[in-house]
Amino acid sequence: MAEGYCVKCKAKKEMQAATEVVMKNQRRALKGTCPDCGTGMFKILGKA
Repeated sequence: MAEGYCVKCKAKKEMQAATEVVMKNQRRALKGTCPDCGTGMFKILGKA
């Protein structure tokens, strides 16, 4: 699983339902939700 930072919980956690997306600037990112509070989480990855 992918690890990201939850802004609401202020801690690093494993993302739930993480999916890879491509942003406007052609960079890859992971988008998921926090397992505890349900807030959206986002992690920017390297270039393809």
